[in-house]
Amino acid sequence: MAGGGKETPRAKMIGMMYLVLTALLAMNVSKQILQGYVKVNESIVRGRENLIENNKRVSQAFENTIAGNAGAKPYFDRAKEAQKMLKEMEQYVDKVKFNIITISEQLPPGGGDTMQLKYAKVLENYDDPSRILGVAEPSAPLTGSLTASELKDKLNKLTTDLQSLLDKMQASPAKLLKDDYESLKRKIAGLKPIESGAEEDGIKMTWEVENFYHLPMAAVVCNLNKMAADLSNMEAEILNIFSGASGKLAIKFDNLKARVIAPSSYIQAGAQYTADIFIAASSSKISKEDMKVYIGIDSAEAAAGKAGTEVPIEAGEGKYLVGTSGQGEQTYKGVIKYKNPDGSFKYYPFSQTYMVAAPAVAVQLVKMNVMYIGVENPILVSAAGVSPTDLQVNISGCGATKTGSGGKFIVRATTPGTCMVSVSAKGKAQGPAIPIRVKKIPDPVSKVGGKTGNVDVKKVELGQIGGVGAELVGFDFDAKFAVISFELSAVVKGALKSITCVGNSVNSEARAILNSAGVGSKIFFENVKAKGPDGTIRNIPGVTLKVK
Repeated sequence: MAGGGKETPRAKMIGMMYLVLTALLAMNVSKQILQGYVKVNESIVRGRENLIENNKRVSQAFENTIAGNAGAKPYFDRAKEAQKMLKEMEQYVDKVKFNIITISEQLPPGGGDTMQLKYAKVLENYDDPSRILGVAEPSAPLTGSLTASELKDKLNKLTTDLQSLLDKMQASPAKLLKDDYESLKRKIAGLKPIESGAEEDGIKMTWEVENFYHLPMAAVVCNLNKMAADLSNMEAEILNIFSGASGKLAIKFDNLKARVIAPSSYIQAGAQYTADIFIAASSSKISKEDMKVYIGIDSAEAAAGKAGTEVPIEAGEGKYLVGTSGQGEQTYKGVIKYKNPDGSFKYYPFSQTYMVAAPAVAVQLVKMNVMYIGVENPILVSAAGVSPTDLQVNISGCGATKTGSGGKFIVRATTPGTCMVSVSAKGKAQGPAIPIRVKKIPDPVSKVGGKTGNVDVKKVELGQIGGVGAELVGFDFDAKFAVISFELSAVVKGALKSITCVGNSVNSEARAILNSAGVGSKIFFENVKAKGPDGTIRNIPGVTLKVK
């Protein structure tokens, strides 16, 4: 903008456009900020809903433990007291929030109780929330129903009552561990309204002013939902610590696993396999004072004080290791000695059967009963009682190499003879090595015009002959032989003519012989040489054609 001089109409118009653009930008930033509050609020609301549902489940589970743990009842009763205080405070916070929404949005009474913030029409309303909460004049805040002042008083009373409940518990048998007590004490103090005591523009920053004065409705609603979520989180903390304290003599099951128990792990073909599949729970904190596992005795013997072979406890589970020498079905039994919350013991007997078999390996050749040089020989390897993924397979002899895993392999060999397949699992041999014969690929036969051996042909068929091929008859592998040369001979006009062709195609001289052959002539395809996939060059039988 030019300074001092008279502005032209065009300059004035440009100046006004700048002002309008600046105003629009300011409005856009304001809307973005308000939408930010809406998104944060939705996240808080979802988190609070999840906390409420989780607290219901934990509270129900806590109550269910009373039947098996009488010592849990005093903790549960105190938890219910705390829950009642927190729920009443949550309901009050919601009431304050709904009152602000109802008045700001000019809804009928109760209209704001279910309204979501994202549907509000006056997110940017700065005046109504401050007025409704009694902080429109920060230097002279109002008191009364549903004001910020009343909200602060109720939060102060809640923190005092919760702390008093904790202190009474510490003076009773249902006391908390010191660390748990101190942790809850700090978290309860976090709910207490705190004033910074600072001043801004002559206004004292009280708790009410800092949280609600001259804030848009979106921010005020977001703050109130945050307070309600903090109360739900406090409820979750109390339930967690109180339920944990009630089970200090019991076992907290924190390790869940899927388990499968089958009457037998050795099944004959055609028989049915049955198993019980379930979730098993154990505790990573369990010790030998809480649970013992004995092998070789039953419940009555354990209760009488007889000691069996004790199994070490690792991560809450007994780890039973025993060597296997004899073969056949093996059975063992035992008992779990488990400490109840009241210090008494309960006994759980068990028995298990398993089969010990000598190492046995099976090597199956998929296509033929021998392996061939120069082609891929698929084999399947298995060992009794061993997962295919745990097998280690080695092949020696005949220049053999393998690729593959999981019991499925491809073997390539370079020389004839016998190779040996050795199988192990986790460093232990699974039986003696298996011998497998390795042979050369058999010779193919020559093929001319789709015919082999000594055959009759018509004169017209000679013109369709393009060369000589080599074919393996009755061979399961994909093995290709390439003809590298052959000799074509025939008697033409009383004279024997012979031509050697390099490659598998008929050359021009050989074509001339074919064209001049008459009825009764014999054409010989001889000295056929073919190269196989194993790299060897074979002399293979030729083909004789008699022209009719």
